[in-house]
Amino acid sequence: MNHEQYKKADQRALKQSLNPIQYKVTQENGTERPFENEFWDHKKEGIYVEITSGEPLFSSKDKFDAGCGWPSFDQPLQKEHVIEKLDQTHGMQRTEVRSKYGDAHLGHVFTDGPKTTGLRYCINSAALRFIPVEELEKEGYGQYVNMFKK
Repeated sequence: MNHEQYKKADQRALKQSLNPIQYKVTQENGTERPFENEFWDHKKEGIYVEITSGEPLFSSKDKFDAGCGWPSFDQPLQKEHVIEKLDQTHGMQRTEVRSKYGDAHLGHVFTDGPKTTGLRYCINSAALRFIPVEELEKEGYGQYVNMFKK
């Protein structure tokens, strides 16, 4: 996929295509409930793409169980697709993570991750679409197939 393909639909189309929690998370900076979301304990191999734009964000190879109830990754698949912003809401100072092309709220990044990077990208499942390894080629993400070969 080339970068021109990572386009976010207009708000009206997003309201029609996303379910209420997906819209609330990605467009209104919401947060889904821990342990009650699609990917918090997901273990299949593949990549996670941003639900509004399709930009590749994270790999199952970088996913780990942080015990927080949301999917957690120690690094992005494509660092340039992840934008970090200061978030001072809720009386806290955190680093928000947004998608570059979709400008969707994804979650937050913390510095309490595993030793590999020290980072924990705590991401809302509602902002993601999972593409299993066997469908990467068909879905236009064939460049990532080799990373899953043994």
